Amino acid sequence: MQIAETNRLILSKITIGDAPFILELMNTPGWIKYIGDRNVKTVEQAATYIQNNQLKCYEDFEFGYYIARIKSKSMTPIGSFGLLKRDTLDHVDIGFSLLPDYEGLGYGFEGANAVMRLAKNTFNIKTISAITLAENQPSIHLLEKLGLSYQKRVKPFDNDEELLLFVKDL
Repeated sequence: MQIAETNRLILSKITIGDAPFILELMNTPGWIKYIGDRNVKTVEQAATYIQNNQLKCYEDFEFGYYIARIKSKSMTPIGSFGLLKRDTLDHVDIGFSLLPDYEGLGYGFEGANAVMRLAKNTFNIKTISAITLAENQPSIHLLEKLGLSYQKRVKPFDNDEELLLFVKDL
């Protein structure tokens, strides 16, 4: 189900049928380095991941992650953008990931900006946050371009890893 459209992208809810793409995306070097290895190594594991994460988010919060496809006859999937409500953060968290071939081409800003509009206009979210590793300069650059400001260092997960927290009032 299409949820947003930009000049070059269509964002839709992720479905079990997207498992092969999600498997590919979750095993890219950037995902593993900056988001973490989720030990999803088969299409079946990707389907289970979608069921337990994306579909659960849609059910619990009405929002979640969306698959981004290039507008064309082939509708090639290139990444995901979305919103998460984490128990360990005060505000809804925006996140994004692209296949390596599509990084640095403006798709990140385009997709993330569409998700921020959804957050404000569709889901009535007042403040958006984001977390990232201090060494993830491309993510930091995109967050700043989107208007999020660095607030502080946080340790939102059990692994005690310190992340940078960015926030923006919508």
